[in-house]
Amino acid sequence: MRAAAREEGIPLEEWLDLSTGINPNGWPVPPVPGAHWVRLPEEEDGLEAAAKHYYGSPAVLPVAGSQAAIQALPTLLKPGRCVGVLHPSYAEHAHAWERAGHTVRALAPESIEEHLPALDVLLLVHPNNPTGALFGPARLQSWHQRLADKGGWLIIDEAFMDATPERSLAPICPQPGLIVLRSLGKFFGLAGARVGFVFAEADIRQRLAAALGPWTVTGPSRWVATQALEDLDWQEQTRLSLYEAGARLRDCLDTHGLPPDGGTSLFQWIRTDQARELHQALRRQGILTRLFTEPRSLRFGLPANEQQWQRLEEALTETLRENGA
Repeated sequence: MRAAAREEGIPLEEWLDLSTGINPNGWPVPPVPGAHWVRLPEEEDGLEAAAKHYYGSPAVLPVAGSQAAIQALPTLLKPGRCVGVLHPSYAEHAHAWERAGHTVRALAPESIEEHLPALDVLLLVHPNNPTGALFGPARLQSWHQRLADKGGWLIIDEAFMDATPERSLAPICPQPGLIVLRSLGKFFGLAGARVGFVFAEADIRQRLAAALGPWTVTGPSRWVATQALEDLDWQEQTRLSLYEAGARLRDCLDTHGLPPDGGTSLFQWIRTDQARELHQALRRQGILTRLFTEPRSLRFGLPANEQQWQRLEEALTETLRENGA
């Protein structure tokens, strides 16, 4: 965002950032009690209990955002494992496994079944980012069982699952070879707090905790996360409002001749050969989207209010007129 503001000569405060997929109307953070700033983070402060209740599993390890687990999990296995990763998807997963000396296979959703016998690890962002692809629970559990039978892992990154919690596999953890990642960054809009959770069998949680070291989540972040996880009324209202906002974004793009090829309540994904041109045209108007080059596509996040919705509508009209659409 700062780079785009500098390059386009548009002040930072005038930008509309639709590039993140983060809830723009996140959980309203109250003042943090001062004690949490002056003491080291403490376990048994209520965070683990709140997470166990919210996610439906006792097998939980808090981490400094799911990114901490993404980077550390590949180091728990000896180099040389064959890891299947959806493509396109969140690129940090593939980077982390390659950096740790493993072989990564980029998989289309329809090719997973044929490649599964050769995999030691199957890693799915679910729903996928940016395509929104989902798999049925029976299929996921079948893949997990086949991997677990040969000592392999199924890792599911559920960063965008909070809007549809009924599809989560966290409640069936712990099971051998099943690892589920969750995060407060997207649905709760608390990306800056850096709070995530790993659900897995005890041995994996213990090894991961040892690799990450003590005090991975700050005291203030632990307090904020606990309050957010316990705010059931806000969660229920937000699931409804995000469902409506996601549908509105899908209809908005469709109306302007950009029908989404996939998405979730928090973003919509469009495949188009004109992705770069549209991205740059919107950028010149102070609207930032997420550009993907393979395949050529754009991801749009949600505007925060009516003024931003109107701005997006007007920018799309102007952009498509300029591009002759």
